[in-house]
Parts: sequence; C-alpha cells; structure tokens
Amino acid sequence: MKKLLAGVLAMAAGYAAAAEFSGNVAYQTDYRFRGISQGDRSQAIQGGFDIALDSGLYFGTWASNVGGWSGGTVEVDYYGGFGMDLSESTAVDAGVIYYGYPEDDASPDLDYLEIYGSLSFQDLTLGANFSPDYFAGTDAFWYLYGDYSLGLAENISLDFHFGFNLFDGKDAGEAFGIGDVDDPDDSYIDYSVGLGTSGFGLDWGLTLIGTNLSQSECFDGTKLCDTTVVLSVSKSL
Repeated sequence: MKKLLAGVLAMAAGYAAAAEFSGNVAYQTDYRFRGISQGDRSQAIQGGFDIALDSGLYFGTWASNVGGWSGGTVEVDYYGGFGMDLSESTAVDAGVIYYGYPEDDASPDLDYLEIYGSLSFQDLTLGANFSPDYFAGTDAFWYLYGDYSLGLAENISLDFHFGFNLFDGKDAGEAFGIGDVDDPDDSYIDYSVGLGTSGFGLDWGLTLIGTNLSQSECFDGTKLCDTTVVLSVSKSL
C-alpha cells in the first residue's frame, strides 16, 4: 500500500512539474466581442486562469462582467485544447470553448459551445470557430478571422484583426438581432486596429474596434455595434 501511495504521489508530482500555471486580470473601458459591446458600452473587469502541459494540452477558464441580459451579469468561459509548433515559425492550435451565463433566465438559453482551430505563421494567424447552436439558440454559426501583429519597436506592436460572422440564414441573423426589421442580415464583419505596449509591470492597449453594421441594423437601433476606442490594462500573474 505504501509503495502504491508513493507511486501515485510521484506521478502527481511529475504531472505538476510538467504543468505551467498562469493567470491574468484586466480592465477594459468596453468589453467588445466580435465587434459588439457586451456590457452596454460600459467598463469591464476580467480575469482567468490557465494550465498548460508539456504535451501541448491546455485548460482554462475566464470571466467578465456583461450587460445583464435576462438577469445575467457575468460571462464565464471554460476551454481546453491542444497547441504545438510545427516549426520555428509555424504553429497550430485546436480546442473547444463553452460560453456560460450562469445567472441568466432567458429562453432559449444563452449558453453555447464552439469548436475552434487556427494556424499561425510568424506574426499572422488565420482561424475558424464553429458553433452548432450559437448564442441564444441561433442555430449553426461560423466565425472566420485573421490577426496580424507588426512590431514597431522593442515593446510596441500594431495589431490588426478582421472577422467574418456567418449565421445559418437570415432568420438566424434576425433572431440574433442584426439587420433592418424588413431586411435582416445573415452575416456581418468586425475589425480592429490597436497599439499594444508594456510598462510599469502592466500590458497596455488602445484599440479602435468596429463593425459594418449601421445603428439601425444593430439590435433594433442600439449603439452596441458602433465604432469605438477601447483602453485596456492587463496584468499576467
């Protein structure tokens, strides 16, 4: 029994040694997800924890305050995946993420799951996410995106993002809340251009974020899709 217990403890110690634990906390003047404000254009406090194994497997959770949809005021995400370097300049990543709104009492349920994958080559990343039943039960959904980071100085980067949000027809887009009342959309574009730097032990960002949706096409005339500038301050733990 003692030998068995010693073996289990040794195995656990080996896994712990092979695992890297990290955390993060951040402040943003507006939590934007795929171009759309999640907090009614108000400030957000966010944070998460991650475990990365030497094998390339990783697991994590992340949370943020949101706009109080249907009684919910918090978003909590859970994810796990596998990433590996194919060469010094090329890497792949794939996994599953669950977006949860634990306090909501909406019908249909707001929670949803996505499968994701990406390929990175030097400073360029191309990726795709797929949900079989997107936010608030709006059927199948694809998110295709590209990111590019350009180093301007030793600790200053210029970051570009372009995303294409594709719903399963105009009925799904209308259920989500995009498009004019008489002419709903089945897709929209989001984009961002940002400056990032580090200083005083913190990471700083200033990002222009927008979509191609007019105010009349955004959730019955709201300003949640308007172009805005977001300031972010974050700390890795």
